Amino acid sequence: MRGITRTLRLLRSCVRIDEVLVLQGTPLLGAIFALGTPTMGKARAVALLAAGSCCLVAHVFVLNDWSGRHADLRDPNRARVFAACGVPPRTMGHLSVILLAMAVLLMSPLGARTVALALAIAGLSALYSLRRHPAKGVPVLGSLLHLAGGVLHFHLGYSLFGAFGGRSLALSGFFALTFAGGHLTQEVRDYDADLSNGIRTNAVAFGRKRAFVAGLALFTLADALLVALAACEVVPRALALVAALLPLHLVWSRQALRAGLTFESVCRLRRRYRWLYAVVGVLMLVATVAR
Repeated sequence: MRGITRTLRLLRSCVRIDEVLVLQGTPLLGAIFALGTPTMGKARAVALLAAGSCCLVAHVFVLNDWSGRHADLRDPNRARVFAACGVPPRTMGHLSVILLAMAVLLMSPLGARTVALALAIAGLSALYSLRRHPAKGVPVLGSLLHLAGGVLHFHLGYSLFGAFGGRSLALSGFFALTFAGGHLTQEVRDYDADLSNGIRTNAVAFGRKRAFVAGLALFTLADALLVALAACEVVPRALALVAALLPLHLVWSRQALRAGLTFESVCRLRRRYRWLYAVVGVLMLVATVAR
């Protein structure tokens, strides 16, 4: 019993729970945008979606860590990589499969469309992380997969109560652009480790400054899209206030550039803009519910 408890604690310490929770805003806000009149049945559906999506995203991260375990062990910034915590690779591989199975099981009552979207997201994750030459090491392709993943993750929630269409695609564009922009920033953060491991991310292939500016451009485009949707009343007009938050992001990005885009400066920037987009998420929730 003690051995099982110890293993579970080790696994919990190696699963990126904070990252998993951060990414739940996309499908949950997708569900809120399509919710309509709240009912107990819809509340149960959203609860199942949240649980299933947590398992799905945890699967994505565990699979990525499992497939990149050799490179991670050579990265001094990944001290919590599972192998360093004493968790065997086979155990993490099994955990990845179990998490995906749990995600499918939890989302099965929500219908075949929801399950298909979840499996599509898992498929993109496998394409990004697995194989001898994963897409994470192919410049541009990795960003395209993140754009597609952002669209699918938003529709995972939106499809519970709404139909696919122009509105859902436009809304998903905001989340997809921020997701891809965030990952470009992460590639800048991991530049030194990826370079030493021979992983040709966008930052390695084109230079960290260019990748950083490209990520910032995607964030700016996402904010502009949301303001345009608010102006057209596709979303509540109050969401045009996001334009007032963009200067903060620009100032913080300039500070990171001046610091030389070091690991620490980019980590500080990521923490800051995550709080910024958390505020945007709260604005979306309040404005949509009050509409």
